[in-house]
Amino acid sequence: MYQSKKPYMYGTGRRKSSVARVHLFPGGTGKITINGRDIDDYFGLDTLKLIVRQPFGATNTMDKFDVEATVTGGGVTGQAGAIRHGIARALLLVDETYRPALKAAGFLTRDPRMKERKKYGLKGARRAPQFSKR
Repeated sequence: MYQSKKPYMYGTGRRKSSVARVHLFPGGTGKITINGRDIDDYFGLDTLKLIVRQPFGATNTMDKFDVEATVTGGGVTGQAGAIRHGIARALLLVDETYRPALKAAGFLTRDPRMKERKKYGLKGARRAPQFSKR
């Protein structure tokens, strides 16, 4: 438990090239703030909002915490996954008995998939230049 103006739990989440720093404040109302903006303003798609809230659903703690997240890098889907990972890690600091539910849902596992690097002689990671018979 960390202490600033209010005590909070901290979790770092990563997905693709996105990194999220998540602060979980106990005794909240379920308010989620991302980069100083409300979750409804930050994410346009409802599926991304659902992804961010999944750890709370798995542990039945939907409106018990306030979340303040700072996320950088990647696209919106990667950022939502990074925030989910950070929330799951912070929930473990609240109560270690949440681990089986979070682990079974796969929220504690860092997704290792990354973009494959470009190779020389190719136009991308695998895309070869077009071959002409002439």
